[in-house]
Amino acid sequence: MRVFVSGPSGVGKTTVIKEVLRKNPDLVLSVSYTTRAPRKDEQDGVDYFFVSRDTFEDMVRKGAFLEWANVHGNLYGTSIEWVEEMESRGFHVLFDIDVQGVKQAKEKGLQGCFILIVPPTIDELERRLHSRGTEDRDSLVRRMENARAELAMWNLYDYLVVNDSLLECIETVHAVILAQRASKSEMIGRLPWLHTIA
Repeated sequence: MRVFVSGPSGVGKTTVIKEVLRKNPDLVLSVSYTTRAPRKDEQDGVDYFFVSRDTFEDMVRKGAFLEWANVHGNLYGTSIEWVEEMESRGFHVLFDIDVQGVKQAKEKGLQGCFILIVPPTIDELERRLHSRGTEDRDSLVRRMENARAELAMWNLYDYLVVNDSLLECIETVHAVILAQRASKSEMIGRLPWLHTIA
């Protein structure tokens, strides 16, 4: 099972994903390749695979990515080889992915559970971003423009989960994943004998 989770900056996606992973030990977070520099305390191969732009672009040319995107001027991509390795070891993969990546995944016909975490209102999202105190005015404007563009693509997703209450949002995403595990598309591969019933 592949779970794709998106949401604009400030919506609480990272916290939700962290808690959902804690509740599902057989679910592993996809480790993306990126051209951006590591932040303090980030580890190569754990948080991201940090590579040069030349290396990344060479991987794009070789078709090494399941999806890739340019986000705020940096390149991010998910290695097909890495995902298949995790799946061969019995893990389900959760992708922390932006709208560009979801569009690519859909265009390639990738199957999975697509979840968009949304704020209760666009004004509340702006308030949350402003209250973090990490954005200057230009950065805040840019992030809000990006958020509107991302949220306008809501129709790409199977589920829209509102993060009004963080605990309720976490529980809803967890419930969606549990339901997806029991979906016909997931179960038929595990129960091939059903095909033999006349």
